[in-house]
Parts: sequence; C-alpha cells; structure tokens
Amino acid sequence: MGILGSEESMRVELEELRRMLVACAGLQRRKDEEQFKGVRVSSMGMGIDDADKLVCVTSGVSYLGLAIVNKLLVGGYSVRIIVENQEDINKLREMESSGEMMTGNNNLSAVMAKLTEIESLTEAFQGCRGVLHTSAFTDPAGLSGYTKSMAEIEVKACENVMRACARTPSVRKCVLTSSLLACVWRGNNQCDLSPVVNDDCWSDVSFCTEKKLWYSLGKLRAEKAAWRVAKETGLKLATICPALVTGPEFCPRNPTATIAYLKGAQEMYANGTLATVGVSKLAAAEACVYEAMDKNAGGRYICFDDVVDRDTAEKLAREAGVPTNKICGNSDSEDVQARFRLSNEKLSTLMSRTLRCCYGEC
Repeated sequence: MGILGSEESMRVELEELRRMLVACAGLQRRKDEEQFKGVRVSSMGMGIDDADKLVCVTSGVSYLGLAIVNKLLVGGYSVRIIVENQEDINKLREMESSGEMMTGNNNLSAVMAKLTEIESLTEAFQGCRGVLHTSAFTDPAGLSGYTKSMAEIEVKACENVMRACARTPSVRKCVLTSSLLACVWRGNNQCDLSPVVNDDCWSDVSFCTEKKLWYSLGKLRAEKAAWRVAKETGLKLATICPALVTGPEFCPRNPTATIAYLKGAQEMYANGTLATVGVSKLAAAEACVYEAMDKNAGGRYICFDDVVDRDTAEKLAREAGVPTNKICGNSDSEDVQARFRLSNEKLSTLMSRTLRCCYGEC
C-alpha cells in the first residue's frame, strides 16, 4: 500500500469524517464567539452500553487522528476527540463554514482539554474505556520542521496523558503512537547489533542527540516515559511504532512530521530502515491493537507497508517536494546490501489472526 496504494478510497473516508466532525462542532453550539473557551462541547447523554465503547482520541483533528477516529466509528465505537487549541477550533469552524455538514452523529463528540494539564485531561477522559494518544505538534515558525524544544514538549505531553489515564477510573487501556524512528537509530560503532530491527529494538539516545535527530529523540523519550508511567501505575499500555505516514496529500496535511521524519533519510535508505505506511493501514492497526488488548495483546508493534527502494524514493520525493538525492543519495545502484532488515511480524500476526476471527476461523 504505502504511497503507491489507491488514494481515492482514503480520500473519500477522510472527507466523510470531515462532515461528521462538522456535525460534532455543531453539538451544543453557542451563538457567541466564546463558545469553545473553557466550555466542553460534547454529547454526554450516552447509555451504559454506549459508554462501554467510548474511546478518546487525542489530536483527533490531525491527519492521523482523523483516520483513527473514522476507523473507530466504523468499528462501532463512540469517539470523543480532544480539541486543544485555537488551531483545532479553526479547523472545526472551517469545516462548518464549507457547508460540509450532515445530521448530528451521537457517536462523535469533542472536548476541550490541554495536553499540558493533567487535570484537564483527566476530566476529558472521564467515562472513556480507553485512550489513543497520537501527538500532532507543529512548528510555530513553520520552518524548522521539529525542534529540540518540541521534543521536550512531546515528552511532557505524553507523560501527562499517561498519568491522566492512570488517574481516571474508567480508563482501562491506552494505545500510544510512537514512531519507527524510536527503533532504528543505533550508532555505527555498535558492530554486534542484530541485522533484524523488530519490536524489541530501541534507538540510541546519545546518537539521536549527537545527530540532532530531534523528532526521533522526542518519539523515543516520549515512549520511554509512557512505559515508565505504565510500570509505576499499572496502566495497560501498547505502543505502535509506525514508519513515515503517507496517504492522500500527506505532506501538505502533515508537514511537520513528514519533514522531521525525513531528516537522516539517506542513512536510513542505505541501512534498509526507511519505510512508509499508509494512513488507513496505520489507523486499522491502531484499532486492531486497541481491540486485542482485551485479550493478550500488548507491548510494542512496528508498523510499515513498504521499505523504500529507488523507485519508491523518487515518488516519495515528488510527494514531499524534496530532491530525490535528499532521500536516497546520489547512488543509482540497487546492489548495495542493506545493513538491517525491518520486521513487523508481531503486528502482522496479530492483524492476520484478527481477520481470521472475523471470518469465524479462530
């Protein structure tokens, strides 16, 4: 699938979700311009049966967040999204003013909360059985992609979400979106490394810091913080480590993460660790892992579709608006032996088993 998959179906799904979010924005709307300031915008009149399927998605209006919300709604869940700042509010208002509006959907609601405030998050999580946390930070300057300070913000926000989950009695589990970059960056002087990069692998903090791979460092430290809090509090946690997220207009819709992910692309390409995953595939994986946590699923899951080769690199470069040599260097050779091999066997096995169960083959 990756960036080479069919884009039309994904575009239709995203547009459908846009219309549902517009309806969500209309729930309990105030006529004055202060409607979102400190006010919860949510349909809270759910019965007990609905509450058992209530899930909260942080950064629910982000590129990945939209896809996850859509997948959960299709799966019969009720979804509460976090609306954190003025930019999120503007997105909702833009969708409303565009006229893309449908009748109210009782399974979708929005709540004002700040990732910097544990109490705010705890209130937002009340009644939810689970939380899917996916960060969607943007560079205020719009230039640098992802800065060192943003990495610090990401770590703190992730820790806040985990502690809020642990403090909320109704929350039973959490799925964190980390990154494949939290697994693949290991120093060149480590000659005894396994050639297989799987769910047990962790990037090296010192190496990421030395190379100023701030996005990698932010994801790595945030995931480490999440596992630390989970161990301290007993929170049931699973983390998904996706490759570069692609799909319809992925770069303009998700520019900060795309630009930041591709820092060091040439070295990843040479090592065989530069990979992509379609946003719909990733959303399906998130929903699958969340569902399977009621059984024995847990731990870390690497998620990717395709390891980038020369042809894929050229298409990726066009999509991302960068020269091809920024991704794969100047070599035209396909005979170079990659240093590592990515493995997503754990996630593939889980999703295959889930699919078989859907057809009564368990």
